[in-house]
Formats: sequence, C-alpha cells, structure tokens
Amino acid sequence: MSLRFCMLTTFYPPYNFGGDGIGIERLCHGLVRRGHHVTVVHDEDAWRNLSKASGVQDPPPRRHPPGLEVISLKARFGRLSSLLTQQLGRPVVHGRRIARILADGRFDVVNFHNVSLVGGPGLWKYGDAIKLYMAHEHWLVCPSHVLWRHGRELCDGRECLRCVLHYRRPPQAWRYTGFLAREARHIDAFIAMSEFSRAKHREFGFAREMEVVNYFLPDPSPAAPAGPAPAAEAALAADASPHARPYFLFVGRLERIKGLDEVIPLFRERFTTADLVIAGEGEHGETLRRLAEGIERVRFLGRVPQEELRRWYRHALALVVPSVCFETFGIILIEAFEQRTPVIARRLGPFPEIVEKARAGELFDGDDELLAAMRRLQDDPALRAEYGRRGRQAYLDHWCESAVIPKYLDVVRRAAERRGRRDVIEKLA
Repeated sequence: MSLRFCMLTTFYPPYNFGGDGIGIERLCHGLVRRGHHVTVVHDEDAWRNLSKASGVQDPPPRRHPPGLEVISLKARFGRLSSLLTQQLGRPVVHGRRIARILADGRFDVVNFHNVSLVGGPGLWKYGDAIKLYMAHEHWLVCPSHVLWRHGRELCDGRECLRCVLHYRRPPQAWRYTGFLAREARHIDAFIAMSEFSRAKHREFGFAREMEVVNYFLPDPSPAAPAGPAPAAEAALAADASPHARPYFLFVGRLERIKGLDEVIPLFRERFTTADLVIAGEGEHGETLRRLAEGIERVRFLGRVPQEELRRWYRHALALVVPSVCFETFGIILIEAFEQRTPVIARRLGPFPEIVEKARAGELFDGDDELLAAMRRLQDDPALRAEYGRRGRQAYLDHWCESAVIPKYLDVVRRAAERRGRRDVIEKLA
C-alpha cells in the first residue's frame, strides 16, 4: 500500500537557490517511484522576494512526474507575508490555506523542511499526521542559518543579536521565548543530514534527538557504464573533455562562505599547470571575477544545467571544495563520486566524514596542503583512477536512492510505532 506525504518548504525547484531544494525534489521523486503520493507546498513569494534582490530571472516551468502534486503559495502582499513569518515564527498570511491543505489531503506523513519563510515553528502544530523535520541548514540553532558569525568567521558561541544585525535582518523575538522548543513537541522525528550536523545541533543547545539521513542521488541509469575498469574508462575516453586544458572544478553558489577567495589567487603564480573552472553563480560572483582578473587559468561558467555539469565532473582532475563555513552535508561531493571524480575538500564540517567514508579524495587545511593535493592528483593518474573507483562504489553503497530511501522510510516507521499509528505501519509493510 502507498503512503500520502506532504512536504512543506520555503523553496522547491525551480523556485530554489541551493542544494536543499534539489535534495527535497530527489526525495519526492524517489518516493513517487516507490508508489507513494507526494504533495509539495512551497512559498513562491519568498523566492521572488529574494530573487529580485539578487537579480535572478524567472526559471522555466518544471514538469512533475505522475503522483507528485506541487502547490505554490502566493499572496497579494507576498513581501509582507515573508516578513511577518520571519518575525513572528508563524504562518500569518498562509496559515488557513495550509491548514486546509493538510486537512483535505488526509496525509499519513508531513515532512517539514526549510520552513523559515513559509510558516516557521508555528507551522509544526498543523495536521495530525506523522511529522518529520529535516534540518537542511542550521536554522534550528542559528538565526542566519549557517553558523557564520558576523559574516566573517565560524561561530563557536552565541552572539546572535549582534550577528543578525550585521546581516541586516530584523531580530526574531520568538527565538528568545522558548517558542521553538515548545513547538518542537509536535514533531515526531528530527533528521540531520550528517553526523557532523547532528553533533553541531547538540553543541548549540538543540535538545531533541536527531536521526541521520543523508542526501542522495538517483540510482544509476541502466545504460551507465558499470564497474571499475575498462568499460567505464573507455566510455570516459570516448567523451571529449569540455575544456582544452587539465582543470580542477568548483561547483556551487558564489558566496563568501564557499571559500573561493582563498583558492583563486593560487592560480595566478603558485599553480600554473592546470586551470580552475567555476560552475555556479551568486551575489559574490562579481567580487570573485574582479579577483580573477588577469588570471588566464580561471574560467567562470555561470549556471550549468545538471546534465551538462556531469560532463564537467567526469573530466575534472578533482572537485575542489574549499567552503569555510559549517555546511550540513555536501551534495557536490557525492555528485563528483557518481562520476568517478576525486574530491579535495577542506578539513571542516561534514567533509571529512564524507571523504573518509568514501576513501575517494584528500583533505586540506591551508594553501600549502591544497596545492600539494592538487599536484599529487594531477601527477598521478593511477591515484586518480583508484579514488574514482572508490568514489563510484561509495555512491552506490551509501548515497544513491535505493540506499537512502529505505533509511528514510525506516524513520517514518519508527515514528509511527512511537505514535501507535498502525495504519501507517501497515502501509509500510
């Protein structure tokens, strides 16, 4: 039997900015492929308000598979709706409509994702289904979501009021009242995206236990070359590189916290035997382009469609992940592993957990270690091939759809057992 899921989130493709929206979409598609019905409720107004500020154009419409329904929330005064929710932690404008959707849908499971602008913690009381919350960011313990204090440093202790004022965001009074902890009682299971993120939530005072369910990628296509050897390597050789010179790849939003400010200058004089190719766009993009002026070995691609991006992964010497903030996971790492591409990641946040589990890359702390890792991987094709083989196998074992969806459904099952919801348990049997 199938379950009825409702996903409540601020952002959902194509109205999203980062990897969390893509991760939610993959979860929805994975559930639909297993015969479940999924309804997504997202706040299009919130996306439009933020996209206007950053100059992002309207995306093309998205086609959704059978079994997936997407409801976009829009209001006459969309900016006011987002502001009221951010300030009061409640779905002031859309509350009645969301309550009606949850009542009419007769959902078995309601999964809350990034609800910062669609309803805040006040949304969690809505409906009577099994309720999950997935922590795609550190919003539960950080008003700025990313534990990046004052816009310049890793957060190792709370200075929240000064920090949000630095970000030019109005303080949220509800964060100082115990409101979040009270509303959290409505959630049956909280889910972190990595062991690191679960520990970071605990360190910053989040009292509830958290499950860990990683992001994942779709299962490999039946037509994809399998195995470690000649077939996969021959397929790669037959696929021409999109770049004339050897290159290292960066993929992600162009923000200060992604760490490119420290990497680009290395390609001016200290590393000259390969290029740096940067895929992505963001508010920090113009600053980075100015930093790269006069460096012929740095190329900006802008936004790259996912299918085209796979080709850039496949031919890269390695994916470079220099983020300087505490991320919750790192989808780009497993995207690289899927394409047999090694990873060179900063020894920070969840990256050591991922790289060490895959045994498919190297970690660094500073410029010298990064340069040494890049030279090692460029000069040793056999090492690159071994890392590529391990990464691909780790993707199949740990981070593909068929490996992760059962773990997610097991969280649902155990939550249903605690609630005594035999109807949900029977549908999962």
